[in-house]
Amino acid sequence: MKLVEPESVAISSKRLLRIGEHLRSRYVEPGKIPGCLTLVARRGQVCYLQGEGMMDLERRKPMREDTIFRIYSMTKPITSVALMMLYEKGMFSLNDPVHRYLPQWRNLRVYRAGQWPEILSEPATTTMTLRDLFLHTSGLTYGFQRNTNVDHAYRKLGVQKLRPGYTLQEMIDELAQLPLEFNPGTAWNYSVATDVLGYLVELLSGQGLDQFFQEQIFGPLGMVDTAFEIAPDKVGRFSACYQRDANRQLELEDDPADSAWRQRSFLSGGGGLLSTIADYHRFCQMLLNGGEWQGQQILGPRTVEFMTRNHLPGGIDIAGFSRGGYSESGHEGTGFGLGFAQMIDAVKGGSIGSPGEYFWGGMASTLFWNDPLEQLSVIFMTQLIPSGTFNFRGQLGSIIHAALLDRGV
Repeated sequence: MKLVEPESVAISSKRLLRIGEHLRSRYVEPGKIPGCLTLVARRGQVCYLQGEGMMDLERRKPMREDTIFRIYSMTKPITSVALMMLYEKGMFSLNDPVHRYLPQWRNLRVYRAGQWPEILSEPATTTMTLRDLFLHTSGLTYGFQRNTNVDHAYRKLGVQKLRPGYTLQEMIDELAQLPLEFNPGTAWNYSVATDVLGYLVELLSGQGLDQFFQEQIFGPLGMVDTAFEIAPDKVGRFSACYQRDANRQLELEDDPADSAWRQRSFLSGGGGLLSTIADYHRFCQMLLNGGEWQGQQILGPRTVEFMTRNHLPGGIDIAGFSRGGYSESGHEGTGFGLGFAQMIDAVKGGSIGSPGEYFWGGMASTLFWNDPLEQLSVIFMTQLIPSGTFNFRGQLGSIIHAALLDRGV
């Protein structure tokens, strides 16, 4: 990847060196993470790309610029873009009821008491819309959150439990049997909603999600290493994934030599992709360019601007509208749009940044953010589950914003 001098895009090269110093001394050398890779780009030019530590501790393989990572929920913005490409063709409205496309969801119910399968529920008093799916205001949840009896029901029924032959259609049918956490549109709760969006991409386009991604996004953007499975000839670049044991020591969670990502029937639009930092940079830069990358117009600029606004009612932040639970973002001062979180109040959020900065992350501690005002894009890749273990986004934000030498563009 071609790099420019940071000063050519008004960033201090001396101050950018703090990124590597910080990550090495605080995380890699103490063994808190196996390794990492960080990219900083401004005004369309990459000015920092640095790896630290290992991509595979067991095999002593150093981090590479072309390492392939499990990006988990960083899949969500890609799926959201895919469905909005169909929106631009007039194929749906954001205010359409979901049951127009999923008739088995017509008579949804809301949880009141009990544990699965002995659950008491009542009819929903509001209608779930496609906008609710984008915003995580649908009333759906994630089983891994372990906060409520509805989460428990997801686990018992096996929603999203990866098993041979499991498909998006099975997930849709399972969800039709389960109650919602709340009436749609009345609260925010991180959920499987983006997997439902992936199913809708398939339904409306007539293509598998993998085929649509490849033909409409990955191919045009040159994202050659982004896929739902690891190809046999790319296993040598596939990172290992780790978690921490009871003594806070790293232990192997997924071995690239015998990985669950070798063959997958469930195409998770919410968390199923592998990618490289170079590929994801192309996706991020396309968004910053108003939907265009090197002559390929993926979305219109007004669509990108619309997606990256805060769509929560009354301009509220997630903290004021959330039912709690897991989130890839901090809640204070953070809004949510069509597939992205946004910074709406930096002071409230306690982090330097620009109004309209949008971002998201993945379960293995990968993250990105785009700042349209500064024309800044940052991507950080590592492989440590869960994502909330360390505040990488806040710390990197402090370092990188302090390196900017001017104000905006």
